[in-house]
Amino acid sequence: MTSEIVIIGGGVTGLAIAIELKLRGTNVTVFCRNFQAAATHAAAGMLAPDAENIPNGAMRSLCWRSRALYPDWTHKLEELTGLNTGYRPCGILTPFFEESRGAGDQGSRRESLSSSSPPSPAYWLNKEAIHQYQPGLGAEVIGGWWYPEDAQVDNKALAQVLWTAAESVGVKLKDGITVEAFLQQQGQVVGVQTNTGVIRAAHYVLASGAWSNELLPLPVLPRKGQMLSVRIPEFASELPLKRILYGQDIYIVPRRDRLIIGATSEAVGFTPNNTPEGIQTLLQAAIRLYPQLKHYPIQEFWWGFRPATPDELPILGTSYCQNLTLATGHYRNGILLAPVTATLIADLILEQKSDPILSNFHYSRFQSQPSTSTPMLTHSANFSNGHHTAISLQHPPLPVQDSPLIIAGKTFQSRLMTGTGKYRSIEEMQQSVAASDCQIVTVAVRRVQTKAPGHEGLAEALDWTKIWMLPNTAGCQTAEEAIRVARLGREMAKLLGQEDNNFVKLEVIPDLKYLLPDPIGTLQAAEQLVKEGFAVLPYINADPMLAKRLEEVGCATVMPLASPIGSGQGLKTTANIQIIIENAGVPVVVDAGIGSPSEAAQAMELGADVLLINSAIALSPNPAAMARAMNLATVAGRLAYLAGRMPIKHYASPSSPLTGTITS
Repeated sequence: MTSEIVIIGGGVTGLAIAIELKLRGTNVTVFCRNFQAAATHAAAGMLAPDAENIPNGAMRSLCWRSRALYPDWTHKLEELTGLNTGYRPCGILTPFFEESRGAGDQGSRRESLSSSSPPSPAYWLNKEAIHQYQPGLGAEVIGGWWYPEDAQVDNKALAQVLWTAAESVGVKLKDGITVEAFLQQQGQVVGVQTNTGVIRAAHYVLASGAWSNELLPLPVLPRKGQMLSVRIPEFASELPLKRILYGQDIYIVPRRDRLIIGATSEAVGFTPNNTPEGIQTLLQAAIRLYPQLKHYPIQEFWWGFRPATPDELPILGTSYCQNLTLATGHYRNGILLAPVTATLIADLILEQKSDPILSNFHYSRFQSQPSTSTPMLTHSANFSNGHHTAISLQHPPLPVQDSPLIIAGKTFQSRLMTGTGKYRSIEEMQQSVAASDCQIVTVAVRRVQTKAPGHEGLAEALDWTKIWMLPNTAGCQTAEEAIRVARLGREMAKLLGQEDNNFVKLEVIPDLKYLLPDPIGTLQAAEQLVKEGFAVLPYINADPMLAKRLEEVGCATVMPLASPIGSGQGLKTTANIQIIIENAGVPVVVDAGIGSPSEAAQAMELGADVLLINSAIALSPNPAAMARAMNLATVAGRLAYLAGRMPIKHYASPSSPLTGTITS
């Protein structure tokens, strides 16, 4: 299948760009993994650059430009579809509970505004004025700001209007299509791999929001937002709340027969569902701001994932590939920025016209010059004739892009995990962990708690500010034991300064001869630990059905064994591991049985996301050298997987061309 422009992402940003490009005469196809899951559906539709008090000057200017486009933009969409977007230039009221803080913040903000971007008007209302302007506010409200140029749109209505408008102008919409990878050659995207095959186009736009860094190494991560709505009582003759209230850590948006209340901001990865704590936090703040809503019936709860960047600014413009444009990371302002994003991206693609403001949002702002050399290797394997031979490996940037490893919302660069058991000394363990360049180290909770041989002083032996602890439930024979030990592990991580560490490597192993995991006990323990908020990394037999079931109950990874623990037999379950990798929606960690670097590379070439290697390193005569070898093998295997293997043929094929050769 070939299309002139392919857009990955069917939220408000992707659809707005698609419509703009189509109206300018291009052929456009939009791939959307799940239209109903787009962040567009989990917003409140506020167009609030003033009320949000945006500190960044370029971002503020961009938001003002987009807000100014909204009346004409929504009118055009409504004419195309005959549907209502719910756009209302209603203004926004920001009440304060502390007068000095409210007035002071606004005053300092206005003084800092660039003269090139004149501020929108704003008016301070004292206690008497604000309560008269909006009756029913909490008694603690002592004043607030009125921003008359801020507005709102019905986000769910807008999403449907955009989808319908795209259809009406001839954009090809493909819902339920997941883009799995960009196919790249010589600085160009030559296609996208999807769950239905390879799609090729002349140009590509990445607008997949919180899912963007599954395709490219961009610092865009999901920020979960919980929301709810309450229904206006039937006895109310008119809306008691007529204006958007943008309070401290809460907003209330009135719609025809309901009030929208939002939103939490949680760095919990793609953890779904509403939580009692999240909803309670929203309700407490909302009732304090507008007390009478405590009597209103609750109508609906929902959640969504906003695409957040480290500086909370979007990523817009060109990429490292000439025919790939980026439009992602809009965080809280995706709906507000839709019209200006569509215009800027269309100008860039079709006219090669780069608005100066785009330089503030280029992806390169997150890049720093990486080191191009590895530490020198001075292990005994590099000694010759009794003389030290220091090997320094200089290498250029990799010719293929890889995304970071993300487990339960936490990002890691290394794809090798190591263990802490079986070493002859703490010193050998320390040297090996350092040589491996790993970022995750698994620790047997029971052995540390009981100070088992080889584990004395382990907690103090590693720098836990640089290494993420993965507590494991080694030694547990039942689900009940594993759950108890997992809880101990979480507390142990807290004692070592990792307050937010909820990871656990789940092992339930009643078989003391072959050390094979109990699938039923593992599933039972995983279900309970997920409910308790753990990021569960379960160690399992290479069983594709069990792996899928564990993923469905909410595990952060699956960890199939290559062969029995500590056996060094290498990959004995290759076929099943390939099936698990093919069907997994979470990282796949090949664990146990890897004995040599060649086996490590082979596992990564299959497409594994991570390796966990302990015995092969710890039991080597030179553990630190083996740890380094495993690191290099992991990197090589991953790079080989990304590059792609040559096809296997049943006949010879010469490496040199036969044409133009000298003949007698």
